[in-house]
Amino acid sequence: MQPHRLFLAVTGATLAHFAIDGAVIAHNPDLVPGIPVNAEREAYYGDLHLHTSYSFDAYAATNITPDEAYRFARGESVNFVGEKVKRSTVPLDFLAVTDHSENIGVLNTLDSPSSLLSQSEFGRQVHKEGMKAVGKIIVQLFDGVKHLSTVADVKIEAVNMTARTAWQHEIEAANRNYQPGQFTTFIAYEWTSQRGMQNLHRNVIFRGDKAPNPFSSADSVRPEDLWSFLDGIRKQGYEALAIPHNANASNGLMFDWIDSRGKLIDQAYAEQRAANEPLVEIVQMKGQSETHPVLSANDEFSHFEIMDFERAFRKDNSSRLGGSYVRDGLGRGMEIAQRAGGVNPFKYGFVGASDIHSGLSESSENAAAEVSIKTSVRQLTEREKAVSEGWEEQLTAILPSKTATFIMPYEVGSPGLTGVWAEQNTRESIFAALRRRETFATSGTRLKFRFFGGWEYGSSLLKDNEWVKAAYRDGVPMGGDLPAQPVGKRAPIFAIWAKKDPSGANLDRLQVVKVWLENGKHVEAVYDVALSNGRRVDPSSGKTPVVGNTVDLRTATYANTIGATELSVMWQDPHFDPMTSAVYYLRVLEIPTPRYSTIVAVKRGQPLPTGVAATIQERGWSSPIWYTPPPK
Repeated sequence: MQPHRLFLAVTGATLAHFAIDGAVIAHNPDLVPGIPVNAEREAYYGDLHLHTSYSFDAYAATNITPDEAYRFARGESVNFVGEKVKRSTVPLDFLAVTDHSENIGVLNTLDSPSSLLSQSEFGRQVHKEGMKAVGKIIVQLFDGVKHLSTVADVKIEAVNMTARTAWQHEIEAANRNYQPGQFTTFIAYEWTSQRGMQNLHRNVIFRGDKAPNPFSSADSVRPEDLWSFLDGIRKQGYEALAIPHNANASNGLMFDWIDSRGKLIDQAYAEQRAANEPLVEIVQMKGQSETHPVLSANDEFSHFEIMDFERAFRKDNSSRLGGSYVRDGLGRGMEIAQRAGGVNPFKYGFVGASDIHSGLSESSENAAAEVSIKTSVRQLTEREKAVSEGWEEQLTAILPSKTATFIMPYEVGSPGLTGVWAEQNTRESIFAALRRRETFATSGTRLKFRFFGGWEYGSSLLKDNEWVKAAYRDGVPMGGDLPAQPVGKRAPIFAIWAKKDPSGANLDRLQVVKVWLENGKHVEAVYDVALSNGRRVDPSSGKTPVVGNTVDLRTATYANTIGATELSVMWQDPHFDPMTSAVYYLRVLEIPTPRYSTIVAVKRGQPLPTGVAATIQERGWSSPIWYTPPPK
């Protein structure tokens, strides 16, 4: 058989030809013949959480369809509410449209007088009395997310038939816009369990070009039932995974010690969760879910983009921060593994996303500012006004009066991004990267970074032109498990490299976050492992001097006169205990830049908004690397 001649990128400035036997590609389900392959993997950027007009809670705000969402993401112009719009930064490499599986594509059929919904009793009421009724219905659906037939006089058969048709349109749009090697799409949806305004949502991502009808929270609000559904369809040939999101709004339920029935998590639960959920969303426009200052008091960067959902949603203003943030979840997972047969239910890699409900995936602070300005000055249509009135009236009825404003202005942040290290820009290769957790998240910037762990790395590894190849050979990448500790090796060594966004801010520092068990309970530490501008950690205080701040708040601009374009380091854990479980992940910080809310204020000639930071240190998080000690 003649070998395929494919371009493979290698470390350095050159490209070399490699001969790859076609039979090898044919027997590797993660590689597609005829598509360029990077043997050392390339970073691809995308969004795995986006809503269009097919989502019940986005119906009044956008006209964008799934097909248009994919076109916008890959750089084409689309018509948004009468205006031609185009993505403001470089196109995405991949996208999953994740419309809510609950009542998918149903409400927007009200725009067609001949639709089943329009001809229902509810539809006739809406067309007679106006869209205010729709706003009330949307809130009722969101509070628990019920089947439309349970809150409106609509036959269940009509809703289900419309939803099935809409789901087929979703599948067709994903397949029609898939361009292997250039732009990857995933068939996907969001399972929206929202018991008592407590978020347990998951995005379900399919690997292939077919998918069964969605499993919605109308079928069950229990995550265990979603996992059983995924287990079942996997036996039928449908491969999929689930990604929890917005743990910060879960009121402690996302990484709880118990299951949905109140039983202590056991081995069977841990195994099923780990098999179906390899990833977790750590950042999006509704805040970051990495950690909270109360949980990480010694982490000076833990105040980043905190969004207080509990203040907005909880009627009694109670909140449980424990179990609501990923770092705490990593520690809890190791604790649970001690009594669950060694199985960690919270063994998560990291992704970032937008959760935008316009169908237009963006991620930069400038883009967020433009959207905010346009939204504030654009006149609402009569439909939007009516829906908003109904929404606010119903929201006030279910929430205490002091929280009826929902959230304060500008509390929502700019969207995040997912990065994956994959051989090809194809469904097969990117999905495999998601499965093995070789992923990273950013707060929206296109940072690029590597994080490897091993026992055999030499101190000069990063000076080797082919260091990435050696790092894979002698260790594991982000998302992996360290092998057993070899005899004579004191502690694991980590090879770390990061490069700035080509059009973004310089780097401030690289940090390794470590969570480990001490007397059976998890503790944490943050290490500054590489600093820009020649800075050093003060040995007396253990503190790192700040990088500085070039932001001019009068003009909402900054200068890349501080920081570094690239940072790298070999780091060894100075406090390693081979007898206890530990997990490590990389956090990359940029120098301060203007937050989108500052950009908006400057452009509108208004004072800077209070209650939110004027500047932001954009950042990225690698998926973790785990160490598990040998059985006692």
